[in-house]
Amino acid sequence: MSNYNDSGWEPVTRLGRMVQEGEIDDMETALNSGLPLKEPEIVDQLLPGLDDEVLDINMVQRMTDSGRRVKFRCVVAVGNRDGYIGYAEGRDDQVGSAIQKAIGIAKLNIIQVPRGSGSWEDRSDRPHSLTRRTTGKAGSVEVEVIPAPEGLGLAASDTVRHVLELAGIENAWTKSHGNTRTTVNLAKATFNALENASQSRHPQRRPDREAAEVTEQ
Repeated sequence: MSNYNDSGWEPVTRLGRMVQEGEIDDMETALNSGLPLKEPEIVDQLLPGLDDEVLDINMVQRMTDSGRRVKFRCVVAVGNRDGYIGYAEGRDDQVGSAIQKAIGIAKLNIIQVPRGSGSWEDRSDRPHSLTRRTTGKAGSVEVEVIPAPEGLGLAASDTVRHVLELAGIENAWTKSHGNTRTTVNLAKATFNALENASQSRHPQRRPDREAAEVTEQ
């Protein structure tokens, strides 16, 4: 049985203790346990070596009784490029601290993205795209992600592409509507699309037939 006491982490939640004691040793089991994910160290242990991408940094000013106060808002996505992705925003007086806050929160928002070969044009057995089309919204922005055959790549803007890459999506068509110049909403809408796909997972016993039904116009 593995034990993570050497890291100096002292878990304070039931899920954390189960991970530390080796009762749960993979992220999928942790997410399906029904227990809340409240400690970023859980993700550090189960998904070591996560990549993070700072998608946007914005200075936010507001007036208080003591004068003008400046904070930085950072938008961050984290992922292992193999089916797991998290997203968050963090605010602090310092840019570095705001980034670290966002990374910690993004780990708590981690989801598993159902990957496969969902395009009727593709017969690859490798999980390189989504299993079905999905959409997500944030503010005025709506993003649709559509499974694509292997070799197409990501037909997406930079922000959308960064999020999809961190999730391990290598091939997809995307459509964006609304004020897509707002990076924070574009990134969040993309993450919400992946989260919607995650929440609608179902058995993939007949991928060819299902893919044809899903992608029909």
